[in-house]
Amino acid sequence: MKAVVISDYGHQFALADIPVPQPGPGQMLVKVRAAALNPVDLAVAKGGIAELTFPHVPGNDFAGTVTAIGSHATGGLGDDVTGGLGGDVTGHLGDGVTGNLGGDVAGYKVGDEVFGHAVPRALRAVVGKGKPSLGTGTLAEFVVVEADTPFIAHRPADLSPVEAAALGTAGITARAIVETAAIRAGERVLVIGATGGVGTTLLPLLRAAHVIATGHPDDEPQLRELGAGQVIEYGHYPAGVDTVLNLALPSDQLTDAARALRLGGRLFTITFPMPRPEFIDRDDVEFRLILDTEGALGGAADITALRPTIARTYTLDDGPQALHDLAHEHVVGKLVIEM
Repeated sequence: MKAVVISDYGHQFALADIPVPQPGPGQMLVKVRAAALNPVDLAVAKGGIAELTFPHVPGNDFAGTVTAIGSHATGGLGDDVTGGLGGDVTGHLGDGVTGNLGGDVAGYKVGDEVFGHAVPRALRAVVGKGKPSLGTGTLAEFVVVEADTPFIAHRPADLSPVEAAALGTAGITARAIVETAAIRAGERVLVIGATGGVGTTLLPLLRAAHVIATGHPDDEPQLRELGAGQVIEYGHYPAGVDTVLNLALPSDQLTDAARALRLGGRLFTITFPMPRPEFIDRDDVEFRLILDTEGALGGAADITALRPTIARTYTLDDGPQALHDLAHEHVVGKLVIEM
């Protein structure tokens, strides 16, 4: 199958032919119809986050069709798929790999349309221990994912594959922010990184608040349409805001953002490193990381009513270019590879 890969840390992404992975117990093989890019794809490839096995296939978010499933047996969560990446599933690749390797798993069957979020297995240490959502990398024609996880769900007919793929990380994170921050009507909320996938999905959920969004001047019409009441340049934060939602900056670079908060304000971040009081020099501010690795704040089935902002779509052949653009261009919304 075709896949976007890196052959070593820091190397450029390239298109390659690699074997089709096989699903083991509790897993399913999905023919990918669309896959969305995330900044973590770039960070992991640089090294220092996780120990990778090469060739490494990046990609967390996907939408596609179940073409084969593992046995009824539970377990195997986080283990390598049967045969690793060394064996092909029986079938003709031109028509898609098909077959039932043992019956339904967690309510899925061959032919089901699914979508969600499954991080590459090399990142197992950063996902939940209960029902981890792991995969073989979604920037490929086929991906093996765990079936019994809240981060994967059936795709409704009114959600296109491109939209569904773009909602994986962005939608689940946006929903977790809403549940955790519990923004009240009329609050002044500063959203740092509003133009990204999470930000553009989150803004419509904050319409009851007065949202101050960071962005370039050219982004203002689009951000206002999504729900921002005010658009400001990066780093030019107004004083006296009630809550800061940081979606972009490292958590140890939020001193200026913390200064914008009123006495007793709140600062929520979705980035690492883990928040520490000395990062912001404000002992009156609630400073928390929002990271739901267990699906306790809602999984893929809870975000199907959301609609992401799609900045651009690419073919799989142009996958390496898409990742280059993610690293070097400013876009509003998500970059998605459509198979």
